[in-house]
Amino acid sequence: MKLSKAYWQTYKEVPTDAEVPSHQLLLRAGFINKTTGGIYTYLPMGVRVLQKIKSIIREELNSIDAQELLMSFVTPAELWQSSGRWDSMGPEMVRLKDRKDADFCLSATNEETITDVFKNTVSSYKQLPVNLYQINTKFRDEIRPRFGILRGREFIMKDAYTFHLDKECMDEMYDKYYQAYSKIYKRMGLEFIAVEADGGNMADAGAKTHEFQIIADTGEDDIVTAKEINYAANIETAATLRNSLEFAPSQKLQEIETKNLPTCDEVAKLLGIPLYQTLKTLVYTVYYPKKDGSLKEAHYLLMLLGDDSLNEVKLTNYFSGAVKVTPATEETLKSLDLPKGYMSPLNKEAMSVVLDKAIDINAGYIAGANKEGYHIKGFTPARDIKQFKQVDIRMTQLSDFAPDGKTPIKMRKGIEAGQIFQLGDKYSKSMGATVLDHKGKKVHPLMGCYGIGVSRTLAAAVEQHHDENGMIWPAAIAPFDLYFAVIGKKAETKILADKIYHELRAEGVDVLHDDRGLGPGGMFKDADLLGLPVRLTLGERDFEASGELELKIRSTGETLKVKKDDLSKTLKNIFAKLGKTF
Repeated sequence: MKLSKAYWQTYKEVPTDAEVPSHQLLLRAGFINKTTGGIYTYLPMGVRVLQKIKSIIREELNSIDAQELLMSFVTPAELWQSSGRWDSMGPEMVRLKDRKDADFCLSATNEETITDVFKNTVSSYKQLPVNLYQINTKFRDEIRPRFGILRGREFIMKDAYTFHLDKECMDEMYDKYYQAYSKIYKRMGLEFIAVEADGGNMADAGAKTHEFQIIADTGEDDIVTAKEINYAANIETAATLRNSLEFAPSQKLQEIETKNLPTCDEVAKLLGIPLYQTLKTLVYTVYYPKKDGSLKEAHYLLMLLGDDSLNEVKLTNYFSGAVKVTPATEETLKSLDLPKGYMSPLNKEAMSVVLDKAIDINAGYIAGANKEGYHIKGFTPARDIKQFKQVDIRMTQLSDFAPDGKTPIKMRKGIEAGQIFQLGDKYSKSMGATVLDHKGKKVHPLMGCYGIGVSRTLAAAVEQHHDENGMIWPAAIAPFDLYFAVIGKKAETKILADKIYHELRAEGVDVLHDDRGLGPGGMFKDADLLGLPVRLTLGERDFEASGELELKIRSTGETLKVKKDDLSKTLKNIFAKLGKTF
């Protein structure tokens, strides 16, 4: 394409509301335009990247026999009501009514729609497995949309769904999607890690699921890795172990005055002991559904080592049958006679107690005395608590070991760009989708769900690949392959440039020809901001003197001179190293 005919404009100023590099650069480089908070228009440059991302996704999914369909963006309430998610999805799902006062919503996800499609079209095990996907717009009314298209309200997503007769088939398909996703991100030229993750409200607690995290310093997710043993997990689910700790021995209970010292840190400093030799106590209220539709509440005392913090995702997964898990209110603490900052399970036999697994139940700790201004020394869980459960509910620390107990972990930042789930029969059962098995018996098929944030992947690529001058697109998803700058005003130069432009295009090189007549300073700034893999410069004086053009590789800054007759061969070699062939 010739830039003189392109709908494209760059901007010098960084938008005041743009906090992360991708948001700043995509706006400045004319890839997106803000419509309103969390909603953007994709301009031609942005669309070209989206098309290349979608093309790679389609090729890899088609290779595992997935078939593309397109589901409606607006879906009726009865589908969501049949799965039980009409209310549980919360305010993120935009609801609306039509002129007949019927309830609808803007699709935030499509498990209900695809299950309804399956229910109406498949009746026998002989038609299984079913493997379908779409690339479509989704809408989630984020309470705080930010970071441009990384966390917008309207976004483009690839979502796939599979149906299976048995778990063996579901596992086999899950592995195929895992491999397909790995190939997708490798082909895009992105550094990523597949991590064990939490299914959230998409799947039942404990369901098999992995996130595909694109590594970036600005990522919102903390990733726990131990490369030596191929371990990687989102910090929300990481099952790491504490480093060796020297606990105090069990001893007779002794009351200690700790007036105005309600925290473990303050008490540990007073006594001159390591913080992990204290126990912090938290109280959580858990709401369970009753048959009549009302909720039953139960209160739990939680205990962790003093220098640990609670992982609420792990806790929520432990209470898998609950509707809601939340910290107890101050009114609740008063009603249970638990003084904030000084509480523990001591003499609270009626309450359910959950201890974190890092606690040595036979050691002696400092804990609350259930008396304002006092703690107790020598608290020994195995002796001083009649009944308790011991569960992993702590948040991983950088000093932890991997699950093998001996490999140190590392922490990295990532952007979740894709996730795969095993849904089981959660939706097929609730929505009454069945097939006849080999014996003619009706069974609920097992489902898998596989998502990729297409627009988020675009932004994540910029977060991973940029510098102070602009974006640095991986060759596979760059809007164009090559930026062709021409310096000179002679008619002969323009004729030569046009010839080179058409020759390169004929060989399959996607060329962006800057024929606007700008000076080299303006062109080179735009070229760096745009971030195409290679910049080709035809300098009138240099070419007349030596017959050479200049090539610059955006990712490395390397420059080299090349004769016109060697241009095609040299470019093929460069792009082969960048992961693209013509």
